[in-house]
Amino acid sequence: MPDWLEVMVRTIFAVVVLFFLIKLLGKRQVSQLSFFEYITGITIGNLAAYISLDTDNTWHLGFLALFVWVAFSLGIEFLQIKSKKARDFIDFKSTVLIKDGKILESNMRKEKLTTDELLEGLRKKDVFTVADVEFAIMESDGAINVLLTRENQPLTPKHLGIKVAPEKETQAVIMDGKILDQPLDDLNLTRGWLNMQLEKLGLTVENVFLGQVDSYGELTVDLYADKVQVPQSQEKPQLYALLKKCEADLELFSLSTVNPEAKQLYEDCSVKLQRLIQELKPFIQS
Repeated sequence: MPDWLEVMVRTIFAVVVLFFLIKLLGKRQVSQLSFFEYITGITIGNLAAYISLDTDNTWHLGFLALFVWVAFSLGIEFLQIKSKKARDFIDFKSTVLIKDGKILESNMRKEKLTTDELLEGLRKKDVFTVADVEFAIMESDGAINVLLTRENQPLTPKHLGIKVAPEKETQAVIMDGKILDQPLDDLNLTRGWLNMQLEKLGLTVENVFLGQVDSYGELTVDLYADKVQVPQSQEKPQLYALLKKCEADLELFSLSTVNPEAKQLYEDCSVKLQRLIQELKPFIQS
């Protein structure tokens, strides 16, 4: 067999084997790498390159080394799962860099981190003033996570004592011009409903690159033809949103009042409105 053909065959075979071995190692190997996983990735890549290009008769030993290294990596990962001491030794401990708005210079020297690098890490978290930071920590993978002081944290409905209605995630129901049945089932919708919505927009499934349905039952689409403007119907989603807001307001009134009779009244009205929304849902989402 010619050398060039042998290299091609071995490369394809090495890629296939490497693919399944990386699948065996799990998702962490292709996400944020720990210290040991970084070494593992480099070593496995070098072994795969050796298998592909080495023309000696011992090239097959590269596969043996590859399997041994992957087995060793799996053993290390199992040890890390079972023992915190092993995790701390192999992947390092997390290090506190800022506490109560004060930079811990000794910990920065320990991590060989400069002030510029610390400020860059804070800016990536949209933090520009060290005094605004309650707590900052460098994780074992080198990422810096930040907790702002309470007065600098974003205001949420919980801070205001407001209870908001739950919202489901937006589901993709059309992708690459094809209908996805499973997301429709999760939303308790049908193909007939989807086709009706597309007809109202003057579209067919084949025109749609991506179609999504939010928790209010509103369909939004992205077309293959980017210059085409799609009219968006808002009446029914707005009605559904208004009813959900009324339900949340009733629950808020119930939590805010100290009058037992008023509290019970608000709770009863909230329950009745929930039932009404469920009964009207097929109509206001069709």
